[in-house]
Amino acid sequence: MEKHDLLIVGGGIGGLAAALAASEAGIPSTVFEQAPEFGEVGAGLQLGPNALAVLDRFGVLEEIKKVAVFPKRLVLRDIYTGAEAAILDLGDKFQERYQYPYIVMHRSDLHRILLEGCKKTGKVQFKTNQRIQTAEQTEMGVVITNQDGEKFVGDAVIGADGIKSNIRKLMSIDDTVPSEYVAYRGTVPADEVKGEANFDDVIMWIGPNLHLVQYPVRSGKLYNIVVVFKTYDYQEGKDWGTPEEMERRFEGAHEDAQTMLRFIEHQFKWPMYDRNPIQNWTKGKITLLGDAAHPMLQYLAQGGVQALEDASYLADMLIKHPNEYEKAFLEYQAERQPRSARVQTSARSWGGIIHAEDPTAILLRKTIFEARTPFDYEVCDWIYGGHKVPLKK
Repeated sequence: MEKHDLLIVGGGIGGLAAALAASEAGIPSTVFEQAPEFGEVGAGLQLGPNALAVLDRFGVLEEIKKVAVFPKRLVLRDIYTGAEAAILDLGDKFQERYQYPYIVMHRSDLHRILLEGCKKTGKVQFKTNQRIQTAEQTEMGVVITNQDGEKFVGDAVIGADGIKSNIRKLMSIDDTVPSEYVAYRGTVPADEVKGEANFDDVIMWIGPNLHLVQYPVRSGKLYNIVVVFKTYDYQEGKDWGTPEEMERRFEGAHEDAQTMLRFIEHQFKWPMYDRNPIQNWTKGKITLLGDAAHPMLQYLAQGGVQALEDASYLADMLIKHPNEYEKAFLEYQAERQPRSARVQTSARSWGGIIHAEDPTAILLRKTIFEARTPFDYEVCDWIYGGHKVPLKK
């Protein structure tokens, strides 16, 4: 059996951030990725100031800025009239309040930069084609087993293996929760949408049981478009959320939104699931991080961000309790579980708000939005200002 220090199951954004956290604490780690090579699929990603604080701490923010886009505003628009329903200004006042800007970028760019950051530390090893099935604590240490029965032993394990985590099964036997919504995502070359797309703002078109998000990524070279809608006929195990349903949902949409729909690749869709928050992520020298601990719906753009926050606080605890993983993991969980649970449940609630179909709820939403200005940041303080990430020294 191969002997390692810290075993990290999952080589996505959360797993690589965990490796950077361990490195900061002086701990060598090995990252086990199920894919044949390290990489990230998907499209655009929104990162608030709470994410940038962590990226700065881990020394990769300057590389991030080279490929990021810095939008001027977050804008909610009515899917039918095109009217701006609500605006959040992301300019100087926003940055002064939260110390970092709001950016958008391609998910694969973030993953690549985190991977390069891990390699530069000299403390991270990588193993691919590793579908880790189980983890157990033995007298030798914590042992993980892959799909071929091969075993690896280490001092501790971090399960960063996503929403379908096998490591989570040690803490909770729970199912994913279907939202009955599906997402179609994609990026297109900027030249294809110039003259038809807004390159200054992140725009979310909202309407009953649907929304559409658009913004530039990769320094403005690509344009990201995400279409989300509720199926008319959810049946587990069946084909639901089809392109035909999308056309039906968006019938009557504003012409600018219809233009964006033309660029969506119909063959790539993502049914949207989350899980209910759980109280415990930790068992001895095994803990969870990111989507393995708190998978959430995308409506607050905080899924990857919360994994980064996890990693930052984990670094603090590993430094505070050297060679005492059980203490470090329990204190990490005590801080992170309540916050991430709040983000999970708030994401669900925000989905209900932007997808409202009841006329009374829509009127109430309109009244609340109209009472706010683009500089009313108080509503964001809990999420962008409550991350407890130390600034880079």
